[in-house]
Amino acid sequence: MTNLYGFELLRDEFIPELNTRARLYRHIKTGAELLSLENDDENKCFGITFRTPPRDSTGIAHILEHSVLCGSRKYPVKDPFFTLVKGSVHTFLNAMTYPDKTTYPVASTNLKDFYNLVDVYLDAVFFPRITPEVLKQEGWHFELPAPDAPLTIKGVVYNEMKGAYSSPDGMLYRYSQQSLFPDTTYGHSSGGDPLAIPDLTYEAFKRFHETLYHPSNARIFFYGDDPVEERLRKLDEYLSQFERIDPPSQIEKQPRFSEPRVLEYTFSAADESQQKGMVMLNWLLDDNRDPTELMARELLGYILLGNAAAPLRKALIDSGLGEEVIGGYESDLLQQTFSVGMKGIDPANAGQVEELILRTLAELAEQGIDTETIAAAFNTFEFSLRENNTGSFPRGLVLMLRALSTWLYDDDPIAPLRFEAPLAAVQTAVKNGDHLFERMIRELLLNNPHRTRVTLRPDPEHAARLAAAEQARIDAFATTLDEAKRAALVAETQALVEWQQTPDPPEALATIPTLRLSDLDRTIKRIPTDIDERGGVTLLRHNLFTNGIVYLDLAFDLRAVPPHLLPYVPLFARALTEMGTATSDFVRLLQRIGRETGGIGAAPMTATDLVSGQPVGRLMVRGKSTLGQAGELFRLLGEILLTVNLDNCERFKQIVLRSRANRESSLIPAGNAYARQRLAARFAPAEWAEEQMNGVSAIFFLRELEQRVQHDWPSVLADLEAVRAALINRHGLVANLTLDASGQETIMPMLTAFLAELPDVPYTPVQWSVSSVDGGEGLIIPAQVNYVAKGVNLHAYGIRPGGSAMVVLRHLRIDYLLDRIRIQGGAYGAGGSYDRSTGLFITTSYRDPNLLRTLDVYDEMATFLRETALDPATVERAIIGTIGDMDAYQLPDAKGYTALVRYLTSVSDEYRQQIRDEVLATTPADFVAFAEAAAALRDYGHVAVLGSAEAIEAANRERPGLLNPVKVL
Repeated sequence: MTNLYGFELLRDEFIPELNTRARLYRHIKTGAELLSLENDDENKCFGITFRTPPRDSTGIAHILEHSVLCGSRKYPVKDPFFTLVKGSVHTFLNAMTYPDKTTYPVASTNLKDFYNLVDVYLDAVFFPRITPEVLKQEGWHFELPAPDAPLTIKGVVYNEMKGAYSSPDGMLYRYSQQSLFPDTTYGHSSGGDPLAIPDLTYEAFKRFHETLYHPSNARIFFYGDDPVEERLRKLDEYLSQFERIDPPSQIEKQPRFSEPRVLEYTFSAADESQQKGMVMLNWLLDDNRDPTELMARELLGYILLGNAAAPLRKALIDSGLGEEVIGGYESDLLQQTFSVGMKGIDPANAGQVEELILRTLAELAEQGIDTETIAAAFNTFEFSLRENNTGSFPRGLVLMLRALSTWLYDDDPIAPLRFEAPLAAVQTAVKNGDHLFERMIRELLLNNPHRTRVTLRPDPEHAARLAAAEQARIDAFATTLDEAKRAALVAETQALVEWQQTPDPPEALATIPTLRLSDLDRTIKRIPTDIDERGGVTLLRHNLFTNGIVYLDLAFDLRAVPPHLLPYVPLFARALTEMGTATSDFVRLLQRIGRETGGIGAAPMTATDLVSGQPVGRLMVRGKSTLGQAGELFRLLGEILLTVNLDNCERFKQIVLRSRANRESSLIPAGNAYARQRLAARFAPAEWAEEQMNGVSAIFFLRELEQRVQHDWPSVLADLEAVRAALINRHGLVANLTLDASGQETIMPMLTAFLAELPDVPYTPVQWSVSSVDGGEGLIIPAQVNYVAKGVNLHAYGIRPGGSAMVVLRHLRIDYLLDRIRIQGGAYGAGGSYDRSTGLFITTSYRDPNLLRTLDVYDEMATFLRETALDPATVERAIIGTIGDMDAYQLPDAKGYTALVRYLTSVSDEYRQQIRDEVLATTPADFVAFAEAAAALRDYGHVAVLGSAEAIEAANRERPGLLNPVKVL
């Protein structure tokens, strides 16, 4: 046995499909396991994961995830996480709680930075300072700021979960999981139920860490091009301080049901509209971890529900019983599950939805699944696996989570990383006539009695019951307080605030590792771009290695569309691939896209030109394929753009219903974005256009459009045809191709011929206005928390901050807004942004228990900037973090798209270098200078709030006329 830094090597294998060497180690002294993946990816990734099955719904695992990042033995500051963020160029830095595990991943392209992140995280998880104050701040506490003040419950996770429990979609998925696992850890809420979180004691909190955050319960992961032996050495420094234990983290299997079960719950709604319920049918599968079986199940989930043409999804949408289909296959639990359901149903029809699901599955099992659907699924999966395009998520992190799907349950962590053999085995089985997917439908679903039907019904009294339950707990506690105890609680509350507000001593802050300015590149990262013209179309080409994949973007000018038709654009974008064409119905079209390409999609983009100040709007039609599939990609794009069949009233109605349902569902999870967009629409035409297409105004439009589709289809069709005629035009089109030079030579004749087929119609760009809304807006939604936004156009007051504003804002977000609004105020998050193109300076909060207090925090920002003395180290950290944001890691397709957006908005490399130079030259004086911008926000800012009617009414009682109430949901 080879002992290298305390580790024994268990396996050493090469994974050709990932071009990666995988080595599995075990730490001899503690039993900790390490999966070490070695390759040439500069975006290095580390993660440490603990199996943390909760035994109740107090949110203990979630609260601990927050708390271990609040100071440790080696880094004794109150918030090393955010301190670390300030001086890091990380590409990922977070922590996540799942139903049965808690994971702490980091990623960076800078080796020194990477090692800093790893060390802080290792010290945090193994040696945290989880004091009672930390539990109060991150978890929950009774708050009494003065003897005559109202008693309340506060805490970051407490308010985060109040927000989570305000989202009906989240509730449905949570209740569905719990319905299948009533007797195991999965029957509890790992995030925490707000009604149960106050049951968590400090003793239980400490014990959970002591028993589960131990090397013997750890799965550790490294990925990338960092030195392998250094991985082992760094880990052993920590692991060798422990002795092996037997951690109490085993997860029990759920005993099987003998018959299906039916459950019903309620969620908060403004009225009892019977068309707003939800239902989910759920199956418990098994714990089979065979790679081929898992691949087959993932494919089956995609075949049944993966796109609008998937047979089970289509049957449900065509039924008219609801507005949107939800669900899917879940393999990240000990026992896998499959779920399918609908949103926007009449709860009385939940049984009909169940019957339709079972009948459709039976028909598919009996009659067989369309071979074209299966072929499209195979190509889609293989393309995705080979492309390995994880977007802004580091590739290493995706592989870590994939490995944990088996590793967490003491199975092989390397097997899930290999996809060629399992995919080939499934393809062979299908090719040989084994009706694999039909058999799986029968065995896993139709003949499986471990099934539940969970219905969620809207109830206007739901929110009141939750509020009453919270108040009852507060009142019960209040009755235990005599005068002395009340005084003691006031002192406790004030002590917590004092602890939160007391700055960390300089010697403690100095322990947090950071890069230095000398570690950073002073020049921008350039994206290779050649600009020429093909048939009157501006063409951007980016010579980047894409592993043989063609990435094509077509940017059609939205300013050719009459303003009153802008709300149709997102619907038209969906219609391009979901309505069919002159030669293919939409099912056949989606099959062809799945079988012959890597995907085709469309969505609007808006921005403001940096030089002219004019709005920019484009419909981005994006497609990708292998080089060998490029001919079919261009054929499909031509067919879709030129012959999309818009004259299908029923099909378009389905798109409208799904769009409206999804927008309404996103209000609570993305409330800060809606509040920000509503504000921004007042100041900039491009922001107004975005709000018309994707904001609160879009929701109002979709509701009205539903009625028009039903009662006046000819006028709707005429509008859609007008959008098509305005948009699909070679005139004003910008094409964007990302591919290596040799591939471009192959593609260019096809691209040139494709562009020549498009119509060429001159037009005059239309002018966009801004929103006419005046005064504050209170946008009413059924939520237990608020989303508070305040914004101003700095350019209107002659204020034009330079690149240093990026540094100042980063400092404000972390050192001021998060401190005052999250740590002291109990909200889940807060942020601020400044757009140099428009002058918009906007601050927002997320899942916020406060409203007026948050507005006061915004207004006090100018004073903070003027009165806070900054040392050079603080400024340097802020600069480093800003450079990290500017140099975000990107995959080739993202680089090409970024270059396109910069071209469309006149952001030159020379300007980018100027901004970088200004960022690097930031001084304390720039922070004081930005106080002028903060003062403008205070004095001239507009307000928009998403929140409950009660919260908005209370704010207006205290500050009459502050918010004009507008019912949104």
